[in-house]
Amino acid sequence: MQVNEYMKNYFDLSGRVAVVTGASTGLGLQMAKAFASQGANLVLLARRMNLLEENAKAINAEFGVEVLPFACDITNTENVKAAVAATMERFGRVDILMNNAGTGAVAPAEEITDEQFKKELDIDLFGTFNCSREFGKEMIKAGYGRIINIASMYGLVGNLIVGSAPYHAAKGGVVNLTRALAAEWGKHGITVNSICPGYFYTDLTTATLDSDYFQAIAKNNIPLGRYGKQGELDTCALFLASPASTYVNGQNIAVDGGYTCI
Repeated sequence: MQVNEYMKNYFDLSGRVAVVTGASTGLGLQMAKAFASQGANLVLLARRMNLLEENAKAINAEFGVEVLPFACDITNTENVKAAVAATMERFGRVDILMNNAGTGAVAPAEEITDEQFKKELDIDLFGTFNCSREFGKEMIKAGYGRIINIASMYGLVGNLIVGSAPYHAAKGGVVNLTRALAAEWGKHGITVNSICPGYFYTDLTTATLDSDYFQAIAKNNIPLGRYGKQGELDTCALFLASPASTYVNGQNIAVDGGYTCI
């Protein structure tokens, strides 16, 4: 069979540079590997340098791409500026930014402290804006960029499972921040979209999601009847990072097994 243009790899990221925050463990590390699998060089940001260095070594060995690990607190503007400078010194460009780092305050709303609420907004919302602003400056200069924010299905709806009002507020802010940046920066050739994941299995969530309580929730509240598996966010991230999504901008895509459709 003759190969034609319709069979080319639309997810090819060869020569691109992707920055991933929260890349020490979990979904951030998974999606960093997804970018590397398509040829992107990486900048891995998180606070724990020892884990970043381990991940950088493993990704380089598996995929053969260049990887820069850089310790960074995304709520600290000087830290983020230093990460931008290191990225530009090493690679001379930044094409993709995945704002993945986040946290989650869990408690009934009436018991949430001021400190918990402020911390949630600082990391999940301001951290996303901080990285977008500083890396976005380089994207504006280049006239090209792909920013992908990890929001949450709980940025779109409330929930009856566990009290987490600060998380809902922060991720709802990320959802509309995505729209605002998309509207403002589209003229610079930058697309800004978000992924709104449901519950996914990671090293930290497996025991909880496999409990009888959470298995019952999956069967009763998720049309697919299960939680997300490793790799099921990757293709959405690759789509938004790649030439396959050149006209997709300002969208918040729920990857939740249908949780938010009912």
